[in-house]
Parts: sequence; C-alpha cells; structure tokens
Amino acid sequence: MPSRMSPLLRSAIAFLLLPGVVGFAIPVALLVVDGQLTLRLTPTAAAGGLVGLAGVAGLLWCVTAFHTIGNGTLAPWDPARRLVRVGLYSLSRNPMYISVLLILVGWALVFGSWPLTLYTAIVAVAFHLRVVLAEEPALARAFGDEWLDYRAVVPRWLGRRGARA
Repeated sequence: MPSRMSPLLRSAIAFLLLPGVVGFAIPVALLVVDGQLTLRLTPTAAAGGLVGLAGVAGLLWCVTAFHTIGNGTLAPWDPARRLVRVGLYSLSRNPMYISVLLILVGWALVFGSWPLTLYTAIVAVAFHLRVVLAEEPALARAFGDEWLDYRAVVPRWLGRRGARA
C-alpha cells in the first residue's frame, strides 16, 4: 500500500479486504446462494446474534490495537511494527482470528445454515495453518526474543499457558 496513505485509511482498507470479506461478504453470499437470508426468531438465533456481536467487538478492538499500539494494520502487506501484547492479546495470541470465527458461528446460528457451518470449519482450519506455517515464523523473525517470551506465556488460541508477564 502506498506510504502516503494515512494510517487510519490503511487500517480501514485492510479491515474491509480481509475480515470484511471472510466474516461478512462471503457469509452473506453463501446465505443468498443457499436461499437462507431469512432471519429466524429463535433462542438459537438470539444466542448466535450475541456470539456474532462478541466477535465484532473483539475484532474492532484488535484492529484498533494493531493501529494504535502496533503502528500497523492486520494486513500481511502492512503488519504491526510493534508486538501487541495487551488486552485480548494477553489472553490469546490470535484473538482477531477467534473474533472472526465467533462472527461466523454467529451467522451460522442466526440463520441455521449448514453451508455456513461448513465454511466456518474450513476457515478455522485455514486460520490455524496460516498461524502455524506463516505468521508464527514471521513473528519470530521480526520480534526475536520478545516474541519467544510472549509465546511462552500466552496460548496460541485459548486456555492457560505460563504465568502472566
């Protein structure tokens, strides 16, 4: 991305191109193609709405943290220049991916969509492979010992790891 572009605009574009497509555009397209774009008023749909909103809140927090703390965006072509370790990143090394998955689970529950459930599973596997094969090695190269210390304390996904730093 051109460096003369404002950091806020770079963050907005990265958001629209990445989680915007994976978490919103593709699910809506799947619902339209499957003819399921009808809101169901059930307890499962209500729970799905809450799960999806939690995902949106988490995603917005992560994007903001990458912009303000990391001095970069969520995009691989404009990554954070500083390692973000606070907030949701103190609970999981990948809260942005977890947030997108929560959004997808929310969509699947709200619309009772098996195609969206399958899509969510495929995206989860793709996220895991991306993290393990590409992102973690890149973070180790970019941040060295700081990354190794962070990795030793904070779990990749969720759960407990070492003592909090």
